[in-house]
Amino acid sequence: MQPLTEKTIRSAFVNASRSETKKLTLPENFATLDWENLEYLGWRDPKMPQRGYLVHSNAAGQTRALLLRSADGTRKRSSLAMCDMCRDVNIPCYVGVFSTRRAGQPGRDGDTLGTMICSNFECSTNVRIPPPKNAIYPDPMVVVAERIELLDERVNSFIGRV
Repeated sequence: MQPLTEKTIRSAFVNASRSETKKLTLPENFATLDWENLEYLGWRDPKMPQRGYLVHSNAAGQTRALLLRSADGTRKRSSLAMCDMCRDVNIPCYVGVFSTRRAGQPGRDGDTLGTMICSNFECSTNVRIPPPKNAIYPDPMVVVAERIELLDERVNSFIGRV
């Protein structure tokens, strides 16, 4: 992912009002993000923890962002689930339900879309964990490269559905 500016992020939202984007708080580590190892930028708003943000730049260089709402509390923290983005069954983090308003008139009419995402948006880190080398995965880095590509496709597809 190419480095983004605060202005680019705030103007990229497809399903948030100007007042909502003005209120967003960027991640604390924004100035030191490792952009090369991110397929998308996702974070929880420290001032409003039920709110999350997902920013993605597609292959054409178009940056789009979503305002998400967390459904924390609807599931037990100990229950298992698979993230729809990184789709790793061995991930070392919690997965939560996030919903988002659809863009345009459907969103203004109350239409939403939901998905399961790593609660703290760790997908880019998770897909880079190499599988154990064995007969199934003779070259773990090939698997990692494939996971990275698929994560990018899934995030782009989800934003497209919004």
